[in-house]
Amino acid sequence: MSVSAPSRLTPIGKVTPFRAQRIWEKNYLAYRRLWKVVFSGFFEPVFYLFAVGIGVGALAGDVTLPGGQAVTYASFVAPALMAASAMNGAVIETTFNIFFKLQFGKVYEGILTTPMQPMDIAIGEIGWALLRGLLYSTAFLGVMWGLGMTHSWLAIFAVPAATLVGFAFGAAGLAAATWMKSWQDFDLVTLVTMPLFLFSGTLFPIDVYPSWLQWVVKVSPLYHGAELLRGLTLGLVDWTMLGHAAFLVVMGLVGAAIASRRLDGMLRK
Repeated sequence: MSVSAPSRLTPIGKVTPFRAQRIWEKNYLAYRRLWKVVFSGFFEPVFYLFAVGIGVGALAGDVTLPGGQAVTYASFVAPALMAASAMNGAVIETTFNIFFKLQFGKVYEGILTTPMQPMDIAIGEIGWALLRGLLYSTAFLGVMWGLGMTHSWLAIFAVPAATLVGFAFGAAGLAAATWMKSWQDFDLVTLVTMPLFLFSGTLFPIDVYPSWLQWVVKVSPLYHGAELLRGLTLGLVDWTMLGHAAFLVVMGLVGAAIASRRLDGMLRK
């Protein structure tokens, strides 16, 4: 008698990083011939940096931060663009690609006939998105340093901070992908990410808003990412940065847990 349900063929075991690593290896083998696609993701934030940070910055002048420090507009907006790049890269990687694998490629059904578990898949896919984001963030930070937009040695920690932003949005994107039914659903992804990019303190300080609206902005995960990276690149470190980091960690863990549960329910039917 043949058994068609993957859950009956899947041995029960613990989730381990070594199993999740197999997802990374699979993605690496798939992308090594598409390196131009991966490399192209670096240019979008750089174009924004030159167009908005330097171009508009020539008209905007300096920005006065809450502590009274004045910095150039380019130095103000660059770390926020870095955070936005981490958000967009992670969301695209964990929505478009995962949706195709779930709905058309039927990749994960085969994976679950091995000792792999749904949580291994979730960790592996989120980890792959973080690896790509790590490459982009490192290169972008190099551009910022070359243009004199980093004002503290703490800027070296902006790369792991951007990776944390990618983790939060990657986990949320993976969870969202499990609810998508058609390609038209990706319009909703843009509907969420575009307002986050425009109104999360990325392009201007949030103190220009009314006080009640500032509290709404502070719920935005991209706001926390932008403030975290901005504090590191400008050397403005205080205890609030722990709150920004904690917000992103909790968001990532909740998203990963939801994604794992959803994948388990979808793939074991």
